[in-house]
Amino acid sequence: MKRLNSIILLCAFIFSTCKSTTSTMATNDNATQKPDASIQETYWKLIELRGKPVPPPPQDKREAHMILKKQDNRLNAFGGCNTLSGVYEMKEGNRILFSKVISTMMACPDMTTEDEFKKVLEMADNYSIKGDSLSLNKARMAPLARFVAVYLK
Repeated sequence: MKRLNSIILLCAFIFSTCKSTTSTMATNDNATQKPDASIQETYWKLIELRGKPVPPPPQDKREAHMILKKQDNRLNAFGGCNTLSGVYEMKEGNRILFSKVISTMMACPDMTTEDEFKKVLEMADNYSIKGDSLSLNKARMAPLARFVAVYLK
Protein backbone atom coordinates (compact mmCIF):
# COMPACT_ATOMS: atom_id res chain seq x y z
CA MET A 1 0.00 0.00 0.00
CA LYS A 2 2.84 2.41 0.84
CA ARG A 3 4.37 1.60 -2.52
CA LEU A 4 1.10 2.46 -4.31
CA ASN A 5 0.88 5.79 -2.44
CA SER A 6 4.50 6.56 -3.36
CA ILE A 7 3.79 5.85 -7.05
CA ILE A 8 0.70 8.07 -6.98
CA LEU A 9 2.63 10.91 -5.35
CA LEU A 10 5.46 10.53 -7.88
CA CYS A 11 3.00 10.65 -10.79
CA ALA A 12 1.28 13.72 -9.34
CA PHE A 13 4.65 15.45 -8.98
CA ILE A 14 5.63 14.61 -12.56
CA PHE A 15 2.32 15.87 -13.97
CA SER A 16 2.48 19.11 -11.97
CA THR A 17 6.05 19.69 -13.18
CA CYS A 18 5.06 19.12 -16.82
CA LYS A 19 2.17 21.54 -16.52
CA SER A 20 4.32 24.34 -15.13
CA THR A 21 6.93 23.79 -17.86
CA THR A 22 4.25 24.08 -20.52
CA SER A 23 2.96 27.33 -19.00
CA THR A 24 6.49 28.73 -18.90
CA MET A 25 7.05 27.77 -22.53
CA ALA A 26 3.81 29.47 -23.62
CA THR A 27 4.80 32.63 -21.75
CA ASN A 28 8.22 32.63 -23.39
CA ASP A 29 6.64 32.23 -26.86
CA ASN A 30 4.45 35.27 -26.24
CA ALA A 31 7.44 37.26 -25.03
CA THR A 32 9.29 36.70 -28.32
CA GLN A 33 6.45 38.01 -30.48
CA LYS A 34 7.06 41.51 -31.80
CA PRO A 35 4.67 44.19 -30.64
CA ASP A 36 2.53 45.86 -33.27
CA ALA A 37 4.23 48.72 -35.10
CA SER A 38 2.82 52.20 -34.57
CA ILE A 39 0.77 53.59 -37.43
CA GLN A 40 2.35 57.00 -36.83
CA GLU A 41 6.00 57.89 -37.44
CA THR A 42 6.66 54.55 -39.18
CA TYR A 43 7.95 54.17 -42.73
CA TRP A 44 5.27 52.00 -44.36
CA LYS A 45 6.39 50.38 -47.63
CA LEU A 46 3.48 49.72 -50.01
CA ILE A 47 3.46 46.04 -51.00
CA GLU A 48 -0.08 45.41 -52.29
CA LEU A 49 -2.92 47.40 -53.86
CA ARG A 50 -6.39 45.87 -54.17
CA GLY A 51 -5.02 42.36 -53.83
CA LYS A 52 -2.24 42.76 -56.41
CA PRO A 53 1.46 42.94 -55.48
CA VAL A 54 3.13 46.29 -56.06
CA PRO A 55 6.01 45.79 -58.50
CA PRO A 56 9.45 46.76 -57.24
CA PRO A 57 10.67 50.18 -58.38
CA PRO A 58 13.31 50.53 -61.10
CA GLN A 59 16.83 50.38 -59.70
CA ASP A 60 17.33 54.14 -59.57
CA LYS A 61 13.87 54.96 -58.09
CA ARG A 62 12.37 54.98 -54.59
CA GLU A 63 9.67 52.56 -53.50
CA ALA A 64 6.07 53.61 -52.89
CA HIS A 65 5.57 54.33 -49.20
CA MET A 66 3.88 56.54 -46.64
CA ILE A 67 4.67 58.05 -43.26
CA LEU A 68 1.95 59.43 -41.02
CA LYS A 69 3.47 62.29 -39.05
CA LYS A 70 2.09 63.02 -35.58
CA GLN A 71 2.74 66.72 -35.92
CA ASP A 72 -0.31 68.28 -37.57
CA ASN A 73 -1.54 64.79 -38.62
CA ARG A 74 0.33 65.06 -41.93
CA LEU A 75 0.53 62.36 -44.59
CA ASN A 76 3.90 62.19 -46.36
CA ALA A 77 4.00 59.61 -49.15
CA PHE A 78 5.65 58.67 -52.40
CA GLY A 79 3.66 56.94 -55.13
CA GLY A 80 6.49 55.82 -57.40
CA CYS A 81 6.80 59.04 -59.39
CA ASN A 82 5.36 61.90 -57.36
CA THR A 83 5.34 62.97 -53.76
CA LEU A 84 1.93 62.84 -52.09
CA SER A 85 0.86 64.82 -49.07
CA GLY A 86 -2.30 65.49 -47.17
CA VAL A 87 -3.86 65.20 -43.75
CA TYR A 88 -5.39 62.33 -41.84
CA GLU A 89 -7.76 62.04 -38.93
CA MET A 90 -7.75 59.09 -36.55
CA LYS A 91 -10.91 58.11 -34.71
CA GLU A 92 -11.92 55.43 -32.20
CA GLY A 93 -11.94 51.82 -33.33
CA ASN A 94 -8.97 52.07 -35.75
CA ARG A 95 -10.87 54.41 -38.01
CA ILE A 96 -8.87 56.75 -40.24
CA LEU A 97 -9.79 59.32 -42.86
CA PHE A 98 -7.41 60.91 -45.36
CA SER A 99 -8.23 64.25 -46.94
CA LYS A 100 -6.69 67.03 -48.99
CA VAL A 101 -4.41 64.49 -50.69
CA ILE A 102 -2.36 66.29 -53.33
CA SER A 103 0.70 65.37 -55.35
CA THR A 104 3.45 66.89 -57.40
CA MET A 105 2.69 66.80 -61.12
CA MET A 106 5.62 65.01 -62.75
CA ALA A 107 4.67 62.84 -65.72
CA CYS A 108 6.09 59.34 -65.67
CA PRO A 109 5.81 56.45 -68.13
CA ASP A 110 3.69 54.32 -65.77
CA MET A 111 1.43 56.04 -63.25
CA THR A 112 -0.75 52.99 -62.51
CA THR A 113 0.52 52.31 -58.98
CA GLU A 114 0.53 55.96 -58.03
CA ASP A 115 -2.98 56.67 -59.33
CA GLU A 116 -4.36 53.60 -57.53
CA PHE A 117 -2.48 54.47 -54.32
CA LYS A 118 -4.04 57.95 -54.28
CA LYS A 119 -7.55 56.52 -54.86
CA VAL A 120 -7.06 54.00 -52.04
CA LEU A 121 -6.03 56.74 -49.62
CA GLU A 122 -9.19 58.67 -50.45
CA MET A 123 -11.40 55.56 -50.00
CA ALA A 124 -9.93 54.06 -46.82
CA ASP A 125 -11.93 54.46 -43.64
CA ASN A 126 -10.18 52.08 -41.23
CA TYR A 127 -6.90 50.25 -40.68
CA SER A 128 -5.52 47.18 -38.97
CA ILE A 129 -2.01 46.45 -37.76
CA LYS A 130 -0.57 43.07 -36.91
CA GLY A 131 3.12 43.05 -36.08
CA ASP A 132 4.91 44.81 -38.94
CA SER A 133 1.93 44.71 -41.33
CA LEU A 134 -0.58 47.48 -41.95
CA SER A 135 -3.78 47.21 -43.97
CA LEU A 136 -5.92 50.13 -45.11
CA ASN A 137 -9.53 49.04 -45.50
CA LYS A 138 -12.94 50.25 -46.59
CA ALA A 139 -15.71 49.01 -44.27
CA ARG A 140 -15.40 45.22 -44.01
CA MET A 141 -14.19 44.63 -47.55
CA ALA A 142 -10.88 43.02 -48.44
CA PRO A 143 -7.91 45.29 -47.72
CA LEU A 144 -7.46 48.13 -50.20
CA ALA A 145 -3.72 48.35 -49.53
CA ARG A 146 -1.12 46.47 -47.53
CA PHE A 147 2.13 47.82 -46.17
CA VAL A 148 5.12 46.50 -44.28
CA ALA A 149 7.03 48.54 -41.70
CA VAL A 150 10.60 49.33 -42.68
CA TYR A 151 12.95 50.22 -39.87
CA LEU A 152 15.56 52.61 -41.17
CA LYS A 153 19.04 52.60 -39.68
